Amino acid sequence: MGHSYQAGRRKFLTNSLKAAGVTALIGLPKFSMAGDLNFSKKDYTGQDLIDIILKEIPGAPFPNTVDTIKCGNASNKVSGIVTTMFPTVNVIEATAKLKANFIIAHEPTFYNHEDNRDFVPNNRVVAQKIELLQQYGITIWRFHDGWHAHNPDGIFHGVLMKTNWLQYYEPGKSVLKIPATTVKAIIEKLKSTLGIKMVRMIGNPDQICERISLIPGAAGAEMQIGLVENERPDLLIVGELREWETAEYIRDRISFGEKTALIVLGHAQSEEAGMEWLVEWLAPRVPGLTITHLASDNPFSWV
Repeated sequence: MGHSYQAGRRKFLTNSLKAAGVTALIGLPKFSMAGDLNFSKKDYTGQDLIDIILKEIPGAPFPNTVDTIKCGNASNKVSGIVTTMFPTVNVIEATAKLKANFIIAHEPTFYNHEDNRDFVPNNRVVAQKIELLQQYGITIWRFHDGWHAHNPDGIFHGVLMKTNWLQYYEPGKSVLKIPATTVKAIIEKLKSTLGIKMVRMIGNPDQICERISLIPGAAGAEMQIGLVENERPDLLIVGELREWETAEYIRDRISFGEKTALIVLGHAQSEEAGMEWLVEWLAPRVPGLTITHLASDNPFSWV
């Protein structure tokens, strides 16, 4: 994504670090009945939900944000909510099967950060996706900037909870101090807790790690490399990177005798836990609505 995305992403991630497949329907999505079932049910519109959420986001609503309605109408009555990373076709189909009609997505719907439908003119896939959403009467709202601005950062906090690393996190610190373990053991833990089949790595899998830096998503090389230079962790874990930037830096760093290994999780897998935590966070705020997390999963296959 472009410079504006990287700058905004660095801002939210820096603040959080300092301050704080859908398969077989599709896999085993977590269902949460919001609030106490003894409460009388309230009718919510999409705008009601957005307003309820943004009330608890510092500085929101933001004047310039990607957190907008991407398709559908905020005035429609909400029958159910789905949280996800990417609102894929599979996620949309599964949402319809759940009889839900409001998707809260962390990442773009239309393949570019600003969700500009004319990013590539006459894009047939964009047109088909809009038609599918209209067919099911589904509204998509993106919750990216706000969830990162939440205190604590909603994505980072969810990942720490899922990996059981919250106990090692110290607000204001960008390095987690964990019990000494190998890179290989950490990989197995991440694969197990985050539901990842395979990851990519650079370094020695038998290297002992005690100081790790975790940067979910696509923070960009400036933040990734800067953190390693300043903090010198034993291991850097990222969602995704440009192979000609952070990956080559880590390779040369190791060649010069340093021992910072690298694990690349994949973008969706690295942040999915944060959108899963959103179910738990949002449930008591909207009594009577069913909220479901559907994982968008990894688009790649290993062959």
